[in-house]
Amino acid sequence: MLDRVNYPYGWACPAGHIDEREGVEEALLREVKEETDLEIGDYKLLIHEFIDWNECAQGVRGHDWYVFEIINWEGNPKEKDKEAKQFSWIAPAKLKKLNLEPVWEHWFKKLKII
Repeated sequence: MLDRVNYPYGWACPAGHIDEREGVEEALLREVKEETDLEIGDYKLLIHEFIDWNECAQGVRGHDWYVFEIINWEGNPKEKDKEAKQFSWIAPAKLKKLNLEPVWEHWFKKLKII
């Protein structure tokens, strides 16, 4: 997870917009690589849902979300960059104690992780 520098603030999993002419899975691979420097191996889609209250730094309200479980990966994650104050592997039991980005609090509750 990463502690976001930019709005919406809080701890979050890697995420981002799907670029023009890009598929959902291409965006997943690209965003994780850009934000963490990890190469994704296997993954599976957990949720696809539109969240009307979710707002991003670009001022867009409402996003179509695809939430994936990453099964395996390669590489070493970044320590920090322009998007994150820090990166950390977070155990599910510790998630409740973090200041989570609101949409990620929503996902973790929906998935019964917190």
